[in-house]
Amino acid sequence: MSPAPPPSRPRSDEFDSDDETRRRMSRIRRRDTRPEQALRRALHARGWRYFVDRPVRGVSRCRPDLLFPRLGVAVFVDGCFWHFCPPHTHLPRANAAYWQAKLLANRQRDARHDDELARAGWRVVRVWEHEPLETALAAVETVLVAARVDLARRRGPAERGRADGPTPARPRRAR
Repeated sequence: MSPAPPPSRPRSDEFDSDDETRRRMSRIRRRDTRPEQALRRALHARGWRYFVDRPVRGVSRCRPDLLFPRLGVAVFVDGCFWHFCPPHTHLPRANAAYWQAKLLANRQRDARHDDELARAGWRVVRVWEHEPLETALAAVETVLVAARVDLARRRGPAERGRADGPTPARPRRAR
């Protein structure tokens, strides 16, 4: 039995909205959302350094929210609406068929990106925007620490201290 064909991708001309809806939707951020910023601040405070919204070479149109290139870790902070979060899914009543196809296409794209990243040797962490910060932070740090340990094993004893993980704080100079 073959899998069901994916829903056809909605075209922009199929979406009929009023000017107010169009203005409201255009103000939704693609990056720098509150949950993403909170996670970034917490990781930075713990000594982790990363790139923000950076494309991954060799992976088509994939821009993780946080990228740890030396460790090979890509982190996505998914919004409940745009990524069709199961416990918080609600479809707008207006243009319901359009939104169902659009949001399912977003989920399929996420799965495709995860697969492409995994095949390219990346570890992918996805956290939902509704997750408590400590839960999201623990999920990300667990993968980062495991990646750092793997990197240290591959590098050998001469270069073990060079991974881009937390480094001990340096004493500040007196002014």
